Amino acid sequence: MSGWRFVLSARWARYLLLAVIFALACAGLASWQLARRDEKVQEIRYIQQNYDSPPTPLAELLPERDDYSRADEWRPVVLTGSYQGEDQLLVRNRPKDGDGGFEVLVPFRTDQGAVFLIDRGWIPLASDGSSPSEAPPPPPGEVTVVARLKGGEPSLPGGTTASGILASIQLSEVERLLDEPIYSAAYGLLDSEDPAPPERPAAAVRPELDEGPHLSYALQWVIFALIGFGGLAFAIRQEYRYRNADEPEEQERAARRAQRRAAKPTDDDVEDALLDRR
Repeated sequence: MSGWRFVLSARWARYLLLAVIFALACAGLASWQLARRDEKVQEIRYIQQNYDSPPTPLAELLPERDDYSRADEWRPVVLTGSYQGEDQLLVRNRPKDGDGGFEVLVPFRTDQGAVFLIDRGWIPLASDGSSPSEAPPPPPGEVTVVARLKGGEPSLPGGTTASGILASIQLSEVERLLDEPIYSAAYGLLDSEDPAPPERPAAAVRPELDEGPHLSYALQWVIFALIGFGGLAFAIRQEYRYRNADEPEEQERAARRAQRRAAKPTDDDVEDALLDRR
């Protein structure tokens, strides 16, 4: 064992510490990826449970303006009232099929007097490539709307532009812009309108049931941690061979390794054998 005492030196202790720190970082990243996967799996469960369920009256499912449970995400709600088309808002940086565009948000005043935000769909950039194209107007008068519940989004850097275009569907910011109370925890992703207008923004598509690559990424981080320790073990073995090169036992092992390498055919040998077969 005396030949291995070098691993007890301060230098190798530092190498071991670096390997441990690297492994802990990899473990943290693997744990983060597993948490992301759990979120996706839960979202898929909500889609499967809620997306095709029958519509529920909004006031029944959300009796208070700040009511909302993540378990109700994607549930259809039905509400009757009228759009406040003059208060339409847009949300920037919303790509669709590789094209840039905007989400069209229109406040909807129900028959009970409450205001619920409806995302009517997507519009592309105008031909100038910098401004939104014109959004098809909502139907006038009394309308019955079916929409799927979505929780409000967090705020993003940049905030609201001078022209009133939002960075995200941050409901407290929408409430500030409208200057009146609205449903502050959830909004609706439009499914249908009755009467239906001749044209509407591009409808949202059914979300895919795909949990993403998070599990494979987590496994990769675990493998990286193991590779770190494997690299440390390889470096220790190489230094052991260097330090003990004059020892008879190590010389005998080195000779056996050399014999194995010599017995292994080279690329040239393999190529020559293939040519001979032809």
